[in-house]
Amino acid sequence: MKKLVVGLGNPGRKYKKSKHNIGFLVLDHFAKNNKIKFKKKANFNSEIAELNDAILLKPMTYMNNSGLAVRKVVDYYDIDINNILIIFDDVDLPFSKLRLRYKGGSGGHKGIKSIINHLDSQDFNRVRFGIDKPKEKDIKDYVLSDFSKKELKDLDDVLIDLDRIISDYIDNLDFNDIMNKYN
Repeated sequence: MKKLVVGLGNPGRKYKKSKHNIGFLVLDHFAKNNKIKFKKKANFNSEIAELNDAILLKPMTYMNNSGLAVRKVVDYYDIDINNILIIFDDVDLPFSKLRLRYKGGSGGHKGIKSIINHLDSQDFNRVRFGIDKPKEKDIKDYVLSDFSKKELKDLDDVLIDLDRIISDYIDNLDFNDIMNKYN
């Protein structure tokens, strides 16, 4: 049974270290630690890496159209919606706080909204990574801003937990057990 782990972000150098790109950062960290490489797949509008029965996906469609890439991969590999894990940023959580959840709405996140629309379902697993609320910035400018040096330092510790979450998920640990372990 194939698993799909999607990290949300935006392509290009301009966004590489932005808060909105936490999904890409997480998957890049996991791939590096597991010595796997992402390959550009134009037919999926994505970068893909494979590990055992899992596909790691970084949509290159820009955040607001993430569902397009996810749908293409789900159809091609015949992945059940319950076997999808999406990793993304959340302004409603304190910085570096993780919240794992099964099902739910978009919470205003346009990448998740696109995925829900393209899959015609909310029945996928999620890891929300807290990036905090902006103090004085517009939300759009805030999520596209780079992590501070302090945030990048704090991020290192959380990336270890995220690697473990992805490993547990790929190793077919029940998602309820994963939620209980990390929430």
